[in-house]
Amino acid sequence: MRKQIVIGLITMLLVCFTLTSCGGGGAKVESQVSTQTLGQQLIDLEKAYKEGVITEKEYKKAKEGLLEKYE
Repeated sequence: MRKQIVIGLITMLLVCFTLTSCGGGGAKVESQVSTQTLGQQLIDLEKAYKEGVITEKEYKKAKEGLLEKYE
């Protein structure tokens, strides 16, 4: 009888540890580190505009954002 209780407790502990280790998926990244230079980002942005991926309005807004970021 005592052996069954110990086995039951150990099993419950293992289940608890397993379930608690699964739940950490809500972490948010606060900032992203860019390895591209400002020049490369501007070239990529202009390429996206010329290929029609983004509109002129989006291009101008993104360009202004990049230039402000690097001031």
